[in-house]
Formats: sequence, C-alpha cells, structure tokens
Amino acid sequence: MSITSESELVGMKKISEVVGTTLKLMRAYAKVGMSTKELDDYGGEILKRYGAKSAPYETYGFPGYSCISINKEAAHGIPSEKKILKEGDLINIDVSAELNGFWSDNGGSFVLGKDIHNHQPLVDASKHILRKAIQNIKGGVRISEIGYLIESEAKKSGFKVIKNLAGHGVGRSLHEEPENILNYRVKSNRERFKKNTTVAIETFISTNSTVAVELNDGWTLVGNKGGYVTQHEHTILVMDNYPVILTKSNDIWD
Repeated sequence: MSITSESELVGMKKISEVVGTTLKLMRAYAKVGMSTKELDDYGGEILKRYGAKSAPYETYGFPGYSCISINKEAAHGIPSEKKILKEGDLINIDVSAELNGFWSDNGGSFVLGKDIHNHQPLVDASKHILRKAIQNIKGGVRISEIGYLIESEAKKSGFKVIKNLAGHGVGRSLHEEPENILNYRVKSNRERFKKNTTVAIETFISTNSTVAVELNDGWTLVGNKGGYVTQHEHTILVMDNYPVILTKSNDIWD
C-alpha cells in the first residue's frame, strides 16, 4: 500500500510490531518434543491478545494461525499434533496478521537446539541476503535488480533460489501490488519500488531445488529436487534512502 497519512503509518507500525513480536516469541517457545500444533496455538493466543487476526486463516482458510514448515518443507507447512520437533530440526515460522484494517507479514528460519545436521550455513546465508537486499531498496530501484542481487548472493554462498515464491506488496490486504518481488532477475520486468509504499521482502534460499511444488494436502510446499529451503522476511516501508523495517521486533537478524 502507499502510505498517505500519519494514521496509516501508525496502523502499519502497530500490526508489524504484533507479527514481529509473535514470531520472536514463537521462536523462543519452540522446544524439542513439542508438536507444531502446540507451537501454532501459542502463536495464535498471542495474536488474539493483541486483537489481531491470522492472515492465512482469514484470507485463505489455512488450517492454522501461522505456517510452520520443518526440514524439507519449503513453505506453508500445516501445524499438526503429529509433527514433533526434534533436536537439529530446520524450522520456518511465517506469521502474518490483520489489525484494524492493516496487514503485515514476516518470517524466519532457524535451527532448533544443536546444529547436528549442518543447516546453519543455509540459515545464515538467507539472513545475510535479506539484509543486503533490503539495504539496496529505495524509491526508483528496479524490482528485478533486487532479484538479481538475491540470486547472485545465493550463488556466492553455494546455494540456489526458489523461483516461484516471492515477496509482495502488503498493507490493506495480505498480497498487493507489486505481486512478484522474485528472488531472481526477470529482465522484462521494468517495475520499480515506489517511495512510501509497504512491501514484504523475503528470501527463499535452497540447497538443491529451484521450484516449490505442492503436496497432496493442498498447502505444503517442498523443493522440486529435494533438499532444504530457508526463508527470512521483513515488511518494510520504502524510502528515498534506507527503508524503515516495520517488523524489526522479530529480531531475526540477532
């Protein structure tokens, strides 16, 4: 959305702090032996306390308050009592919600406990690439150039990007224009970031795959060539210089 008033900025800051704080608290709450359903219920209670509504549940009828993807699940993992967290699991939590007509989105991948499967390099690459991408976003910058930066940085780290998942505009709904802030460059895309707009920037960095495919449950995405995928996401306000990171309360870079 385009921010045109102080009240709109306040509204976006408020919901962004809510989803950021929820993500941070869920990450800290995750423990070995816990089900992803228990972790999701905890996140849902936090959103309710703030008066916020889960965006995937409200918008798409998603069977959970948040998307919790573990190990080889790339995105949109369904919280389940049957999915029990284990030492060294690669976990992604994606929290998006609505409050007072404003929507915000954020996510992050992390290793639970000891990194016994050596997932940390992939997690670190995703965090670093998101930070670098955001540092280079300002009004007038081509969206395709940020995609080029993300893919180039992934290759430098020995990884790939998922090409059919993307960041997006956010604000008055969960997904707005620009709809495809991709992790690679599409040369024909001449669209540019616009000052005073709010967008969700997210990385999808992978070990093996370049395309996410849907499982039979109608939600869960996995890589087309297997392997692992990490995602980190901030909602930002585009400015003339460095963007305002609205979801900074999630502490995904700490």
